[in-house]
Amino acid sequence: MKVKNTQGDVKDIALAQQGVLRIEWAARDMQVLKLIRERFSKERPLEGLRMSGCLHVTTETANLALTLQAGGAIVSLCASNPLSTQDEVAAALVAVYGIPTYAIKGEDNDTYYRHIHQALDHKPQITLDDGADLVTILHTKRQELMSGVIGGTEETTTGVIRLRAFAQEKKLRYPIVAVNEADTKHLFDNRYGTGQSTLDGITRATNLLWAGRKVVVAGYGWCGRGVASRARGMGSHVIVTEVDPIRALEAMMEGFEVMPMSKAAIVGDVFITTTGGLAAIDEFHLKEMKDGAILANSGHFNVEINIPALEAMSASHRTMRPYVEEYALKDGRHLYLLGEGRLINLAAAEGHPSSVMDMSFADQALSVEYLAKQGKNLKPDVFPVPKEIDLEVGRLKLISMGVHIDTLSPEQRRYLSTWESGT
Repeated sequence: MKVKNTQGDVKDIALAQQGVLRIEWAARDMQVLKLIRERFSKERPLEGLRMSGCLHVTTETANLALTLQAGGAIVSLCASNPLSTQDEVAAALVAVYGIPTYAIKGEDNDTYYRHIHQALDHKPQITLDDGADLVTILHTKRQELMSGVIGGTEETTTGVIRLRAFAQEKKLRYPIVAVNEADTKHLFDNRYGTGQSTLDGITRATNLLWAGRKVVVAGYGWCGRGVASRARGMGSHVIVTEVDPIRALEAMMEGFEVMPMSKAAIVGDVFITTTGGLAAIDEFHLKEMKDGAILANSGHFNVEINIPALEAMSASHRTMRPYVEEYALKDGRHLYLLGEGRLINLAAAEGHPSSVMDMSFADQALSVEYLAKQGKNLKPDVFPVPKEIDLEVGRLKLISMGVHIDTLSPEQRRYLSTWESGT
């Protein structure tokens, strides 16, 4: 195999051909991105633009990068999570597709941040982020690059929260499109993607039987909705914990049991955090859990479970099987932490199915095109995905599925835009 580009830091370049096959397999289920790539190849709307992406380096992300490359962009990538990289995909991006990639599954903290700096060394004009780590480094430690940045995109709930806080403090220095807020992203990726892939990751790590288990889902946002729904579908008795009364009410009306984590901790068998916040499972919850309880996180950062408290409570710990760490507590109980408390769907499995990421990354690609055209006219702030992009992605997804829908007639449109008609 002829190496096309050796710029990057990957586990093993010899894995590249295996990565190509996996990227091509994912592409079969990413028909919307395929349509965008075909148009980009003809129109080249991103010609010469440098882009650095801090994203999960997976088969789906590879197809996004190839779409941007087809549009003329010069793309570099690094991982947005130390455990989410698919090493064969990283190798293929470097060796076959000529995209500098800095990502190794299981990399330590220092390597993770070194890789972000290496991706930024490409002097991006547009950033793509998944959790806002790259944007944060750019604003705090690589400010010499700021003058060349036109805009950026953010993929996750956690990242959008961070960036809005940044903007509120008047520290954000360029416009960011919150891809996570698009309906074709959070209504599908967060709900159906996270729901399926979270259970997939836990199942692969533990081989547990879901039927009959008491599964506690912390948080009932779109990710929590998906996890709760899929767990119930597998026969689990699902308990939801929430801090938002409206979401708690929704969960109740969907037929889930709702209670505080302090009570759920006593009865739960499997705990899954999806809050995007800090210590949804804290020390006093860990003290109440039954022997053998399983802890998993499906939020972006590994802070939703208080891991330092778990370690302090333990007399010892050992790796029982890949991605399963047994903590033997000083009182004789055993708790099992999955995937180091990181995103379990990517740590122990392959992340979201390609067909749902098709819409999310279509939103990304079209938002990047929008920034290339309009970024210089936008103030530093966090912006929604333009509605026309959201609707276009939904339209293309339906076409790719062979589904057709009605359209309003001129009379119907006129009726909906006037006030005169009454009883």
